[in-house]
Amino acid sequence: MVKPIRVLHVIGYMDRGGAENMIMNLYRNVDRTKIQFDFVENEGNETAFDAEIRSMGGRIYHCPRYRGKNHFAYTRWWHTFFKDHPNEYSIVHGHIGSTAAIYLSIAKKYGAFTIAHSHSAGEGSAMYRVFSYPTRFVADHFFACSKAAGISRYGKRVGTDGHRCNVLNNAVDAKKFAYSPEDRAQMRKELGIAENALVVGHTGRFVDVKNHTFLLDIFAALLKKEPHARLLLVGGGELQSQIEAKIQKLNLEKQVILAGIRNNVWDYYQAMDVFVFPSLYEGLPLTLVEAQASGLPCCISDTVPAEAGVTELARFRSLGDGAQAWADWILERAKESRENMLDEIVRVGYEISATANWLQNYYIEVVKSRG
Repeated sequence: MVKPIRVLHVIGYMDRGGAENMIMNLYRNVDRTKIQFDFVENEGNETAFDAEIRSMGGRIYHCPRYRGKNHFAYTRWWHTFFKDHPNEYSIVHGHIGSTAAIYLSIAKKYGAFTIAHSHSAGEGSAMYRVFSYPTRFVADHFFACSKAAGISRYGKRVGTDGHRCNVLNNAVDAKKFAYSPEDRAQMRKELGIAENALVVGHTGRFVDVKNHTFLLDIFAALLKKEPHARLLLVGGGELQSQIEAKIQKLNLEKQVILAGIRNNVWDYYQAMDVFVFPSLYEGLPLTLVEAQASGLPCCISDTVPAEAGVTELARFRSLGDGAQAWADWILERAKESRENMLDEIVRVGYEISATANWLQNYYIEVVKSRG
């Protein structure tokens, strides 16, 4: 029996972020008799997907988190890792951008084919840019969630080179997200939301880039015209306490539903009427693909790449227009009818089975070409 090709994915933590969900979507849909994913994560507690990874045959290793002052310990860990796993990993797929130039360079010394993967078009900190910059001279190949994310991370020369850099679509299991009036009614019942109430939705980590504070300002403005509306926030993160404090400051405790981190996020999209995404910057967010797959009108900041508009449901607006203009825009878009988008998501290439099959074949061809 031929053993599967084991691909080593390097990621910070396999919690329920956009990149991590995308990786798991791919992992669940590749033929694991041909391709197996293993993971190097930073040292720390058990993460959201670790148990599922092990159940599918994946291995998890833990490396020190890079802090600059531990540079030599970090590089020593990687050298030791590849010495302990000789010829085991012919492909190393790196998702941590800040230290990719370090660990991918070491992986190449031990004979691995190296891939750098960009998940954001944001500038990042000055320190991140300094550490990430050499990656464009190190990796053998490059993936990005959008053209903008490729250019932002690797520069125009690499990011626009179709032979060296591929956009790997942040695809979803479209069947799970397809709109169902029955599921909508059931989910609203569980959440205690009236059938005729306007529900503004957002899914994402509670971090600065997601711009939750502006989202709350928008919702407060919207309530002046639609007092029975609800804001449904799915996610969690380091800024949750700050968000909760602002909710209290605006007296929105009864109107905002904090659903937390969910492993059945598709059910929560069913309960929404409009999806609002005022991020400061992004690559091509998986959540926007999910929202469009759910048939939701999407109101998006124009700081998000236009490529995120994979369907006509996505519209873009400047954050500078202010909260009231956004509130009026959302109310207008809430009048749009909602439809099942399954066929459209398949047509535009964002159904997970096709993307997973492409990546599986890519990995196989890489190994064949290297003998």
